[in-house]
Amino acid sequence: MLEICSFSLESCLTAQKAGAGRVELCGGMFEGGTTPSAGLISLARQHLTIKLYVMIRPRGGEFCYSDAEFEVMKADIQTAKNLGADGVVFGILNPDGSVDKKRTTELVNLAAPLKVTFHRAFDVANDPIQALEEIIDCGCERILTSGQKNIAIEGIDLLKTLVEKSQNRIEIMAGSGVSAQNAQQFLNIGIHALHMTGKGIQESKMIFRKPDVSMASAALTNEYEIYEADFDKCKAVVEIISH
Repeated sequence: MLEICSFSLESCLTAQKAGAGRVELCGGMFEGGTTPSAGLISLARQHLTIKLYVMIRPRGGEFCYSDAEFEVMKADIQTAKNLGADGVVFGILNPDGSVDKKRTTELVNLAAPLKVTFHRAFDVANDPIQALEEIIDCGCERILTSGQKNIAIEGIDLLKTLVEKSQNRIEIMAGSGVSAQNAQQFLNIGIHALHMTGKGIQESKMIFRKPDVSMASAALTNEYEIYEADFDKCKAVVEIISH
């Protein structure tokens, strides 16, 4: 299975056309993915025949949420259910870096019958093996992880350990820096699924540009570049998985 992390309807359609089996739909690209708008979820569902999982993350940054943020997460899960999502994606940690089992279980139960991916909050958990067992106990379907490194190929040893320790009780999906150049290495260690953005850069259609004014509080990128899923990059990984 290949999952494409998509931040727009266009990227969703590219993922489907390339042969991906699932889309993880997000907003907030430069925050690492946040909850997408209801409008985007609705349109994605209308146009996708493949699985649609919706990110439930009220803000960027760390994963220890206030009571108010937790209420927003619950409301967003209900919205995703109402709009026809197949699953949701979230992760919650305690201040000490352990999995917040109480809140995670509450959200898993709220999401049902939708399935749940515990996302890369796992990669900043204090004990990955303990976190694995806790996430299994909470009833999640899979863990998205880079093996607690910035990119998954650097975390491949831990990824292999997680596959072995999981004993098929939960799916381990490798993500961050996955590409056609390294996909086979993940398959070789028994990884169950791959996750990628496969992004390419499209130039803005704006001709007039005012470079001394930015819409971001911190200019993280060129605001006249648009990131969308690249068909060829996605298709290349699909072909590797298929063989």
